Amino acid sequence: MDLDFYKYQGTGNDFIIVDNRTKTFPKSNTDVIAKLCDRHFGVGADGLILLENDANTDFKMVYYNADGNESTMCGNGGRCIVSFAHQLGLFEDNTTFMAIDGLHHASIKDNIVSLQMIDVDHVKIFEDYIFTNTGSPHHVQLVNNINSYDVFSNGKKIRNEVYGTEGSNVNFVEQINNNTFKVRTYERGVEDETLACGTGVTAVAIAMHATKKTNHSTIKLPVEGGELEVSFEEKNGYYTKVFLKGPATFVFKGKIKI
Repeated sequence: MDLDFYKYQGTGNDFIIVDNRTKTFPKSNTDVIAKLCDRHFGVGADGLILLENDANTDFKMVYYNADGNESTMCGNGGRCIVSFAHQLGLFEDNTTFMAIDGLHHASIKDNIVSLQMIDVDHVKIFEDYIFTNTGSPHHVQLVNNINSYDVFSNGKKIRNEVYGTEGSNVNFVEQINNNTFKVRTYERGVEDETLACGTGVTAVAIAMHATKKTNHSTIKLPVEGGELEVSFEEKNGYYTKVFLKGPATFVFKGKIKI
């Protein structure tokens, strides 16, 4: 069959997005999804997202990692599908949609998407790192000289040796100033460093606040593909009204035989 698809990117985190409201996409075929995401033999992307109908919201988001497996929440993917739904005319300025981790609210203006993430009520602080779940599991670790840090080797080791088969995304962080932290992320499922990770920078912002590296509630997070912003409200270690904000850009539309 011929597949119409759309390519989007959010700070370099790139996605194949398919309008699957007709339910024709072979979503159980992991080989097809993995081949589409392959950068040598397919379209190439960090993940694939299906937009589907939902009875109670504007749409439903179904997210697959580049290895073809359905995964947990993807923040930049969420922002990109909001931009896609806006392009389809499913909403004007504000929207609600369902994802694997529940209901999300979002808004768009001038290609900048602000996406509400899940509340975070548990941040585990260890001697050398922090762990939390922002829709996906995230390991957060401060390092020096992040620009020259070996993210791939160290991220792969932590992802497999610390977290086993299920794995975790691994974020390396360097503090720039009181409210700015540079982030580089090794993503499970992609099994490589990506140019950005939305749930990852969200985890970093919360982790840096929880460990008192910052007292700001709006935090700037430069990543390899640009800059993201995370804001939140916190009370007694409970983080609510968590928003991930940044650009979500349409790249091109295409057709491919699958």
